[in-house]
Amino acid sequence: DKFVQRSSGIFGSTGTGKSFLTRIILAGLMKYDHASVMVFDMHNEYGVDDIASDTHQRVPGLRSKFPVKVRLVGLGARTDIRGQTPDFSLEIDEKDIKPEDIELLTRELNLKETTPTTLEALQQSFGADWFSEFKHLENGRTEEDENGKRIPSADSTEGWALENGVNIAAAVGLRSKLQRMFNLPYIISNPAQNGLTQIIQALEAGQHVVLSFGEYERDLDYLLVTNLITRKIRERWAESTNKYRGHGEKEPRPLVVVVEEAHKLLNREMANQTSFSTIAREMRKYYVTLLIVDQRPSQIYDEVMSQLGTRISGKLEDDADLSAVLAGVAGKGTLRGMLAHLQPEEEELLLGGGVP
Repeated sequence: DKFVQRSSGIFGSTGTGKSFLTRIILAGLMKYDHASVMVFDMHNEYGVDDIASDTHQRVPGLRSKFPVKVRLVGLGARTDIRGQTPDFSLEIDEKDIKPEDIELLTRELNLKETTPTTLEALQQSFGADWFSEFKHLENGRTEEDENGKRIPSADSTEGWALENGVNIAAAVGLRSKLQRMFNLPYIISNPAQNGLTQIIQALEAGQHVVLSFGEYERDLDYLLVTNLITRKIRERWAESTNKYRGHGEKEPRPLVVVVEEAHKLLNREMANQTSFSTIAREMRKYYVTLLIVDQRPSQIYDEVMSQLGTRISGKLEDDADLSAVLAGVAGKGTLRGMLAHLQPEEEELLLGGGVP
């Protein structure tokens, strides 16, 4: 009960058994059924059976342990996960992408300072269809006017920018940068089934969802998809909690969101932009907490680290990582020496409110 009341973290250097330990913790949460679990499985390690890299023995996935409770979701159509077909696929509707989802990718797409202004103009111009409409504009397309002079055509990026008073270079630059997103096969117009809605309905119904990224293992895919889903979750659970408290409707089911390589989403630069930092700071009262899994806790924003109720750590060797895990903990001088000398794959240090 206490473990799911606040966000928590699992830390350890590469090769110390973080994935195995995380699998055990998640299996416990699923067995005792005190919360739903949303796992962003970046490297396809948790949902289906796997082979251990060191012992070459079969390792059961969460779906094998809990076939009725766990829903396996694949990103994109026709995705298989280590040879298994998922329960359903997640394809993202172009209408679900908001300007703030793009701004989150500033570093990944090397976006300019003018991007927010251009995105705001696109949304004002096209409404919810801004992503699709911008995708169909084309840089450099021209037509002849009545005097035979070449001018930007109405369906060009330059033509749209001129008509809407937007800096042409900024619009053309953004259109070029977003080409990487326009080419993503899992972002489509009007998908046959709404995977985002299916995920949320499964979690509300007491099931657990493991989203496997399949072949989409780039940071761009991970940052975009995890933040978009988490934004939807945050909105839904806040709404359900307000209905429960204000109108006596059903109490929301507690939810734990599991994030691997958390420093990519919760570093100092991005922490204030992502839905994850909002969950770490505020969503406890809305029944949503995080379980962050990372080998470099020192790169996670210290305000987020301070919100963790339970910390589980394997061996860490970097001084900054040791300090980050023990930040705000009493008697950390003794614990620091203990943490630095743990046996890899054999010993873990458990701290905090979720430890008996």
